[in-house]
Amino acid sequence: MSETDQNYQNSDKYNESFSFNENKSYLKISFERITFIFFVFFILAIIFSSKVILLSVKKTPEIKKVTKKENFRSSILDKDGNILAKSVPIINLGINPNLVINKEKLLISLKLIFPNKNFQSEMYGKKFFYVKKKISPKKLEEVLLLGDKSFIQEDSIARVYPNGNLFSHVIGQIDNDNNGISGIEKTFDYELTTSKEPLKLTLDKELQYLIKEELLKSRDIFQNIGSAAILMNINNGNILSMISLPDFDLNKREKIIDKKYINRATKGVYEFGSVFKTFTLAAGLQYNVIEPDTEFKDLKKRITCAGNSISEYDDKIPSDLTAEEILIRSGNIGSVRIAEKVGIENYNEFLKNIGIISNLEFDIQEVGSTQIGRWGKCKLATVSFGHGIATTLLQLSKAYSIISNGGYDITPTLLRKDKLKRQRILNENLSATINPILRKIVSTKEGTAGFANVKGYEVGGKTGTADQPSEGGYSKKKVNTFTSVFPTSDPKFVLAVMLDEPKVNREFVYHYRDERYPYKGNWRNTAGWTTVWVTGQIIDKIGPILATKY
Repeated sequence: MSETDQNYQNSDKYNESFSFNENKSYLKISFERITFIFFVFFILAIIFSSKVILLSVKKTPEIKKVTKKENFRSSILDKDGNILAKSVPIINLGINPNLVINKEKLLISLKLIFPNKNFQSEMYGKKFFYVKKKISPKKLEEVLLLGDKSFIQEDSIARVYPNGNLFSHVIGQIDNDNNGISGIEKTFDYELTTSKEPLKLTLDKELQYLIKEELLKSRDIFQNIGSAAILMNINNGNILSMISLPDFDLNKREKIIDKKYINRATKGVYEFGSVFKTFTLAAGLQYNVIEPDTEFKDLKKRITCAGNSISEYDDKIPSDLTAEEILIRSGNIGSVRIAEKVGIENYNEFLKNIGIISNLEFDIQEVGSTQIGRWGKCKLATVSFGHGIATTLLQLSKAYSIISNGGYDITPTLLRKDKLKRQRILNENLSATINPILRKIVSTKEGTAGFANVKGYEVGGKTGTADQPSEGGYSKKKVNTFTSVFPTSDPKFVLAVMLDEPKVNREFVYHYRDERYPYKGNWRNTAGWTTVWVTGQIIDKIGPILATKY
């Protein structure tokens, strides 16, 4: 081999060796760079992906979930299934001022949406405030279109009362934590928060509305400071309507501390006056010390007891009356004489049996207790015509029911219950004797309740006019009551109506139901000219409903 060929071969080996080493080094460097670049891009991808996910999860405005299972309360219904109270989902809208970019601009925008509100002090002085609780979908949409991240939606549950004031004293209130604090909401708080079934009451929305309307009219006529009415089935105690005025809007959830909003139907305790004369006559019949035709002769117009004077409300009342006539004409002195025949022990027992001076268990806790003091000769005399004893309209309704329904004990109730076995606690024939007398109080000219003689309903009842006690005696302020029972031939309903401090109205024109000429002005301010008139108007309105539904 020549030297040239050998050199060439050596050169080829060298080149081959050089080329291999150079390629290997290049490939290694490229792989490391690619791996590094890929790692960098991978990290960046993770960072950006996390940011995207975070932004997608975070909503604007932020939603704060506060809905809890225990916040739900079952609905409350009337006897026909109408909703009286219901829990519904709502949205409360708030703002975190620390997240607001331009507060002045946002305040202007909010003023356009809520023209009657000013958030200036809240925007600069609070860390959080509510813009609107129970915000409507339309308003919420307007606010969200502002696109501000400071808004916070809060899902919550609200208790709504579709009828506003209509059942306020009966349904009662709940606090901000959804706990019942009065009325049905309080008494049945456990049932309403643990059961999915609605609570069905005996109340009738239609009757409630009509009776309230007439009570409101009476306020315009007689300027009374308050009133109450109870309509009850006398055979089972089911209360169809219970109203106390003034009332309040349950939807506002305001703290009620003013005594004028007391439940006058169950909590208010009053001396009701002559409505007690029915109890006096009934007690005499129960203990067989008198008969309806028992005569009382030479009744005085005025007597004294322990230095206190007791007189007739009307000097025209005859001096010779039967027991029946004493009740029809509402005689004070005659009632005292009947009570004396009954005696303290028997009269006390009778009032206990009919629920006047015994504790009454009821479906709401706002119930008053009878005030009577110590029995004695003078106490017996005054109680016989309804003074010196104060009780509730609810107890009055129960007592009249027992006296009129055949003598069967009943328990007033707001809840629909299965038919209970009835127990007779008074003489079997007592109601058959009393009811026609109550009818005569309404249907005859000698009676005191002619304005309630609504044709076709056989209304019977007894009036009561009482001065309200004051320090050291009695004031001129009145409580006028009329407790009616109808139809007296087959009693089904008791309607007790009370006006608190009615005033005389000399311009009001009464229209008699027997087509006599109208009479202008009530001058004496007695129940016969106030509460009886209102009761007649009520029965006019509700009578057709009772006749068809009950």
